[in-house]
Amino acid sequence: MNQVEALQAALAGEHAALYGVGVAGGKLNGARFQEATDTFARHRDNRDHLSALLVAAGETPTAAEPAYDLPQAVTNAATATALVLFIERRIAAVYGDLVEAAEQPAVRAWAIEALLGTATSQLTWGGAPLAFPGAAA
Repeated sequence: MNQVEALQAALAGEHAALYGVGVAGGKLNGARFQEATDTFARHRDNRDHLSALLVAAGETPTAAEPAYDLPQAVTNAATATALVLFIERRIAAVYGDLVEAAEQPAVRAWAIEALLGTATSQLTWGGAPLAFPGAAA
């Protein structure tokens, strides 16, 4: 995988993350809703940065799908929380791939920061600390 392919994959992952976190947020309230709002904002910022990197490289950013299949029904706060944790674990793997494929130091540094953000978010959503977040299991 080269840098452009990894950027496109990360962008596709962010599109899916935005969809899923948006669905989850509809079943949350109080502090959990605010955490979902903050998570959504981080994914939106990442999406915008990835799009800008691709445009700067002369590429057309991959578009979002109209909808995404979710791994489970989101019917209450518990399933919403589980969905966000699932999303954060999946996007961490995508950012791990981008760290590996990055050809420019600035892209690699940004990908590392994005990976750290998803690792921290996993803790917020009930995940356990991992020695190498985003590493293939």
